[in-house]
Amino acid sequence: MTTRPKSILITGCSSGIGYDAAHRLHTEGWRVLATCRNPADVERLKSEGLESYTLDYSDETSVSKGAQQALELTDGKLDALFNNGAFASPGATEDLPRQALREIFETNVFGQFQLINELLPAMRANGGGRIINNSSVLGLVALRFRGAYVSTKFAMEGLTDALRLENHDSNLHFILIEPGPVTSLIRQNSIPHFEKWINWENSAHKDTYIKLMRPRLYDGTGNPDRWELPASAVSDALLEALTAKNPNPRYFVTKPTYIMNILRRVLPTRLLDKALLRA
Repeated sequence: MTTRPKSILITGCSSGIGYDAAHRLHTEGWRVLATCRNPADVERLKSEGLESYTLDYSDETSVSKGAQQALELTDGKLDALFNNGAFASPGATEDLPRQALREIFETNVFGQFQLINELLPAMRANGGGRIINNSSVLGLVALRFRGAYVSTKFAMEGLTDALRLENHDSNLHFILIEPGPVTSLIRQNSIPHFEKWINWENSAHKDTYIKLMRPRLYDGTGNPDRWELPASAVSDALLEALTAKNPNPRYFVTKPTYIMNILRRVLPTRLLDKALLRA
């Protein structure tokens, strides 16, 4: 009798963490449904031997279709979801217009939790499943000029914790992965959002944009951060979260995430602020 392979839906698979995770789990024998926003990326993943289709968090209809397609492809027996797709919209918080925040929340929060909610009934009917959300060290602490992204990851943390508590008596597991600096295209991909929304030349923080933000965005895109790890480090944590008999609620990846998790618990806010201003 042939055993059905475990199945997982992964979002944001065009590059970086999602791309590495999709290939890693495929190699490990999982049935991977690797989704992307861009149809060209979908075709590229198919040419690499993955099952792939489009799913755009910012489009409510696309999310519903993506959830339904995952259930149809797995005969209603999807085992896991890895919510990975996201983007950053850098800039001082006071420089972010309302629409910029609306745009990033549609993708980084609303679409992700709509997808969870549409998959949960089938998982519950099948006796369980694992929802793994890719958060960030910036879901634990804030850094300046990253307020939009920070706020979405804080929201992800809170909603994931609430889901875990609400389903404590089930075999549904809600898990957060907390990467720090990991090799990806997120910084490069954030440049169009910065250029679309931030009027930095007329900002009260113009000097900081010139000294810190613009060099980081435009001059240092190829330079790794201190303690940066490859995307495979997140895939290692994901595989553990998927296979552990009793998975942890959180998996930390990279030294900064471990350090910041400790500092936020032991330092008074003023001392934590001083540490974060040096980050």
